[in-house]
Amino acid sequence: MSYEMMAILMFFSMVTMLLTGRHIYAVIGGVATLFALMLWGRGGSGLPYHAVISLLNWYPLLTLPIFIFMGYMFSKAGIADDLYQMMHVWFGPVRGGLAIGTIVLMSVIAAMNGLSVAGMAIGTTIALPEMLKRKYDKILVTGVIQAGSSLGIMIPPSVVLVLYGMIARQPVGRLWLAGVFPGLLLTGLFIAYIVIRSIIQPDIGPALPKEERDIPFKEKLLLLRGGLPPLIIIFMMSGLFFLGVTSLVESSAVGALSVTIVALFKKRLSWKGMQEVLLETLSVSCMFMWVILAALAFGAVFDGLGAVHAIKTLFIDYGFSKWGILFMMQLSYILMGMFLDDTAMLIIVAPLYVPLIIQLGFSPIWYGILYTITCQIAYLTPPFGYNLFLMKAMAPKEISLSDIYRSVWPFVALMVMGLGIVMAFPGIATWLPDLVYAN
Repeated sequence: MSYEMMAILMFFSMVTMLLTGRHIYAVIGGVATLFALMLWGRGGSGLPYHAVISLLNWYPLLTLPIFIFMGYMFSKAGIADDLYQMMHVWFGPVRGGLAIGTIVLMSVIAAMNGLSVAGMAIGTTIALPEMLKRKYDKILVTGVIQAGSSLGIMIPPSVVLVLYGMIARQPVGRLWLAGVFPGLLLTGLFIAYIVIRSIIQPDIGPALPKEERDIPFKEKLLLLRGGLPPLIIIFMMSGLFFLGVTSLVESSAVGALSVTIVALFKKRLSWKGMQEVLLETLSVSCMFMWVILAALAFGAVFDGLGAVHAIKTLFIDYGFSKWGILFMMQLSYILMGMFLDDTAMLIIVAPLYVPLIIQLGFSPIWYGILYTITCQIAYLTPPFGYNLFLMKAMAPKEISLSDIYRSVWPFVALMVMGLGIVMAFPGIATWLPDLVYAN
C-alpha cells in the first residue's frame, strides 16, 4: 500500500472513530500510535513522542491554564454586573442601545477573558433579561448575545489563538496582535447592523422610557467607575505586553493577579470560591492538554506519510489556484463547524493545512485569523453550533430552539462578510504584528 493510501486510511480511521463518541484525545492519540507502530515498528513511537516533548518544553504553554483561570475568576469577580449597568444608562436612550451596549460589553469581556463561554454566561444572565423586560425583539437579542460572545475567541487574549499557535508552531504574541483589528472589524459590523435594523424597525430595539433616562449627569459620571476595573485589567495584561514591558507569560500572570485582586477588593471571593476556580481551571486545562498532545502526535505521523504533499497535489490536479485552494480550506472549516467544535477542527486539519499554507506562500499568522473567524461562524451554524446549545441551556423557556436558530443567520452573514474583507485585505491582520515586531 502506498503512503498516500495509508494517509487517507489514517484520516478516515480517525473520523470514523470520532463518530463513535469516544473522547477526542483517546481517538486521535490512539490512531496515531497504531499507525506509527504499523508503519515503522517500535521505533515509530519516537515520532509522536518527539512532537509531544517539544511542546512540553515550550515555555508559552504556561499561558493556557493561566487564561483559563482568568476566565473563571472573572465570573467570580462580578465585574460584568457593574459594567452592564454603566452600558445600560449610557446607551439606553438610543434605539437598539442596550443591544449595542451588549456588543461593547462582550468586546470588553473578550479583552479580559479569551473564552466564548464566559461572554455567553454573562450575556444570558445579565443582558438578556434586561432587554426582554424592555420589549426588545427576542430574535434580535438572542443573536446579539451569541454573536457577541463569539468575539471572545478573536480579541486577545484569545485561547483559540493560543491553541492555534501551539499546534501550528506560531508566536502567540503575533497572533494576538493580528486579532486586534479583525476583532474590532467584526464588532463594528455587528453594531452597524443593530443601528440599521433599529432605524428600519424601531419596535425591535426601543429606547429606554423617559423616566429611566432622567438620571442626573453627575450620577452618570459616577457609573463610569464600573468601567475602570476592566480598563485596568486590560492595560495591566495586554497593554503592558504590547508595550514590551512584559513577556507573553508574564502578561498572563499579571492579568490573572489583577482579576484576583479586583475580586478580593469587591469582597466577592471566598476560600470556597477560590477552590472552585482552581478545580475548574485544572479540569479544563488537563482536557486541553490531552487534546493538544494527541493532535501533535497525530500530526507528526500524518506528516511523516507525506499527507501535506498529497493534498497539495490533489488540489492542483483539480486545477485550483492558490487562492482557490485557500477558499476550499475555509469552506471545509465552515462545513466541519456545523458538526465539530473548534478544537476538534483544529486538530483534524491544522497538521494538513498550516504546512500547505506556508508552501503556498501565505502568512500562517494571517491564516490563523481566517481560521478563528471560521470558528466564530462554526459556533453559530446549525445543527451543532456550540453557542446554539449554550444559549438553549441558559435562555428562558420563552425562547425556543427555533428562535435561536433564526437569530444567528444575520450575524453569520456579517461574519462571512468580515472573513471576505480580511481575505481581500490581509494587512488588517498582519499590519499591527509586523509594526510591533519590527520595532
